[in-house]
Amino acid sequence: MKNIFIALICICLTSCGSNTSIVSSWRDPNATLASENFKKVIVVALAKDESTRRSTENRIASINPAVLNSSYNYLNQQNLNLTQEQKLSILQTEGFDGAITLRFIKADKETQYVPGTSNYYGGMGYPGMGYGYAGGYGMGYGAGFGGWYGAYAPAYYTPGYYQENVYYYIETNIFDLKSNKLVWSATTKSLDVSDISTTVDEIMQACVNQMKADGYMAPKAK
Repeated sequence: MKNIFIALICICLTSCGSNTSIVSSWRDPNATLASENFKKVIVVALAKDESTRRSTENRIASINPAVLNSSYNYLNQQNLNLTQEQKLSILQTEGFDGAITLRFIKADKETQYVPGTSNYYGGMGYPGMGYGYAGGYGMGYGAGFGGWYGAYAPAYYTPGYYQENVYYYIETNIFDLKSNKLVWSATTKSLDVSDISTTVDEIMQACVNQMKADGYMAPKAK
């Protein structure tokens, strides 16, 4: 199970930053990922839109299909009205010992002030510019018209402004189905959810980092 979450990091967009961050987390102090040793895990995305549900579950399950399984293959319209105990019984009969669930909590609008900036426009910046004999910034030997033209550096100012952002809050849980208890939980908030795959990757990356911080998952060996 540990390797599953390590693999999730590899598909995340680490080089371009992330629009997702952890808001809060909780861990069963007696549980660790190593001690759980899950063999078969069901992935459940509680979404009203079936397409979103399947895309989210498939994105996570594709990391390790031998262990992770999308829930729509087991929990569907045919057993929608079953009790929680009956649904749990179905999963246990199918051999599931763990579950990862994702649930949308809310969407919040936040207004942020972006301060203005003042700077100097460096022009075209052609080669040939350097320090003159007087120690000031001037033209070096061999500088042609391009270097002289690039020396023009007028000041400019970009005024500040207010920006309204919409953050989407998602709850991610890990359940031990053998004992039917929650072992780890976190709430994340994401700024841009226009691409489901990217958002899921960022949520998983944030969760993996938080699991390590919480002591639920051991740091990757160097």
